[in-house]
Amino acid sequence: MATYVLIPGAGSDSWYWHRVAPLLRARGHDVVTPDLPCEDETAGLAEYTEVVLEAIGDRRDLVLVAQSMAGFTAPLVCARVPVELMVLVAAMVPAPGESPGDWWANTGQPAARRELDVSEGRDPDAEFDPGVTFLHDLPEDVAAALMARPVLNQAEAPFRKPWPLPSWPQVPTKFLLCRQDRFFPADFQRRVVQERLGFAPDEMDGGHLPALARPQELVEHLEAYRICNHAESGS
Repeated sequence: MATYVLIPGAGSDSWYWHRVAPLLRARGHDVVTPDLPCEDETAGLAEYTEVVLEAIGDRRDLVLVAQSMAGFTAPLVCARVPVELMVLVAAMVPAPGESPGDWWANTGQPAARRELDVSEGRDPDAEFDPGVTFLHDLPEDVAAALMARPVLNQAEAPFRKPWPLPSWPQVPTKFLLCRQDRFFPADFQRRVVQERLGFAPDEMDGGHLPALARPQELVEHLEAYRICNHAESGS
């Protein structure tokens, strides 16, 4: 079976995957959920990559799953160890030489998010509310548990330096967007993925945090990707 490496997004930790990891383990897979040093102002993408590599150790048959900002880290892991499959979920897609801090303006994310807010009747100039942006489709108990957890303050360090790869790694890659994502709107993601990866993303219902909102559906997508990749590779 596979080793799933589940990498969280900005200001998040392994708890984000707590509804997904048991479902994958129940199917016989090994699951690695590293905690990135997201609050450390001395830690950038290089340090995030090292943390993931240390968590992987000598495991093989790797399936990397990258949530949101982890789209910058997962390809760096692929450049260091053999990876069978990379799955980007509601993720940022970097371009060579682009820093995570520059990604927002380069891709047009702020304008896309503003347009979506206006079209759906939300005030685009309202103070940021994580409940509105991230928790709108979570079960009430899951949302409450998330809000009760200590807040992780995402450091700025990883946003400053350019993404160091000269091109996307030669690893089978899938992208799964969420149709009701209020942070990275679906139309925006369709354009960015096509422009930067050269293929159309797959889609599922839900907002920006599918591992919390729809863990079973997410696992079904991950397993379908893994099985298809296994068949295509003949391994």
